[in-house]
Amino acid sequence: MIYTALTNRAMRIAYEAHAGQIDKCGTPYVFHPYHLAEQMPEEITVCVALLHDVVEDTPVTLEDLEREFPPEVTDALRLLTHDPSVPYHDYVNALLANPIARTVKRADLLHNLDETRFEGYGQPDEVALSQRRERYRTALAVLDEAERFSLMPEHLSTEAERAF
Repeated sequence: MIYTALTNRAMRIAYEAHAGQIDKCGTPYVFHPYHLAEQMPEEITVCVALLHDVVEDTPVTLEDLEREFPPEVTDALRLLTHDPSVPYHDYVNALLANPIARTVKRADLLHNLDETRFEGYGQPDEVALSQRRERYRTALAVLDEAERFSLMPEHLSTEAERAF
């Protein structure tokens, strides 16, 4: 992981915001954003990876983060924060316009698809797991296609619509 004043601030905020949260696998939730951050190539993507679920899953607001981080971080976080009233395919399509958000979401999906994380934690709900798996794989395919062809969202919107 890259350590700078900015990434250390993101790390502290993620740690405090996710304190006491446990993921579906029974581990402290903060390990998930840390796992993503370790894969990121530069300071801004490390910050976004660390903070990618903070607004969605904690009382911390985007406005709070805008006081602490540059627009490159908060613009990606705005896109990564899924508003439940927005259809998932629209949410994924919006990510295509921002390479930082795309990179972090791709790592997020891959980590969420890693079912070895459930080993030793009991039997997951197979129906929910299957639905989540399908949704994540479809989203990953859309993000991978965008990455492969470096297309703008307007070129992919029809394909993404059909995928979901």
